[in-house]
Amino acid sequence: MKGIFLVFIIVLQSCSVEKKEKLITGNYQAILKIDENKILPFNFNVENETKINILNANEIIEITDITYKNDSVYIRMPVFTSYFVAKIKNGLLYGNFVKEELNRTVNFTTVKTKNRFKINKKSTTNITGNWETIFSPNSEKDKYIAKGIFKQNGNIVTGTFRTTTGDYRYLEGVLNGNQLKLSTFDGAHAFLFTATVNENKMQGAFYSGNHWSEPFVAMRNNTFKLPDSNTLTRINEDIKKFDFSFPSETGKMISLTDKQFRDKVVIVQLFGTWCPNCLDESRYYSEYYKINKNKDVTFIALAFEYVKTEEKAFQFIKKFKKDLAIKYPVLLAQYGTTSKKKAQEKMPILDKVRSYPTTIILDKKGVVRKIHTGFNGPATGQIYLNYKKEFETFIEVLLAE
Repeated sequence: MKGIFLVFIIVLQSCSVEKKEKLITGNYQAILKIDENKILPFNFNVENETKINILNANEIIEITDITYKNDSVYIRMPVFTSYFVAKIKNGLLYGNFVKEELNRTVNFTTVKTKNRFKINKKSTTNITGNWETIFSPNSEKDKYIAKGIFKQNGNIVTGTFRTTTGDYRYLEGVLNGNQLKLSTFDGAHAFLFTATVNENKMQGAFYSGNHWSEPFVAMRNNTFKLPDSNTLTRINEDIKKFDFSFPSETGKMISLTDKQFRDKVVIVQLFGTWCPNCLDESRYYSEYYKINKNKDVTFIALAFEYVKTEEKAFQFIKKFKKDLAIKYPVLLAQYGTTSKKKAQEKMPILDKVRSYPTTIILDKKGVVRKIHTGFNGPATGQIYLNYKKEFETFIEVLLAE
């Protein structure tokens, strides 16, 4: 009887294990809950139980760090340290999007659909084109300008907002009647834009997860241009020589005056592993360096991290380097804060640190020849392609000197 009972228990346990649910192939909408009345949706598809693709317009973010523990699934973002933790019921997810280091949690659920937003009314206008935009227009302290760049096909709208420090990446959504909704999820940030639109004006709100929101207004203006990103940050003329010394993830102190940087064109990148625009820039720089590493050109990345300990900051740096296959030095310049004022104290050569990322280009003699503020990535289309061409042409000029 004891033997029969044991067999019965083993069979029950086996059945219990088999009943644990896993991700089911298909197309889904994730719904992040901003507040009681507002949601932020984005799309993803499940290829198999260990691979998900997040979809934003033309962008695909592949996720393969998926683990099942007890009755939950953990879905960890590539490059960034944020993750989803959820229960699975009938193939659908119920859980939270978590950014532990910032103590931020957003509730989310999923439904099985290809739709991002419902289409329920014919658009009253077409917003294709450029829009001169002001965020936080009523606050002198928080106000900043941007350029909306949109394409509309029927009700479907894609595009982005460019600012002086970067872009809001791949936005996708709909225009129902005169109501615009756009969203994106990049692995670190979840953005939602809502607006009421007429022929030449839109007025609405921008939400970043459930922790930040601000109003914006925009006017149709196809001739509007943002300031030149090469002129925003300037050299502090009181500083005669640009140098620094910061540790790498191996603990070695590396300085700009080290032998490995002598007689080379050097690109110094101020960035953070938490920053999506920095991700876009780092991906491009890593690819460029891989192709041109045999030339007299090299890179140094200086990380400004919000995590509270040096150990945790280096963990983030190592993950960032590994996921992007970065082969040049990444040094820890600051941790515990992303304050630009604090960053400027470490970079006295600059009149001010205005953006992560900021790129400083030095010629073979160590003279600063260009400073580029911010980064407009692939979501900006031709702007991104123009930047790559300009960057590569300028580096060739410096190499030929």
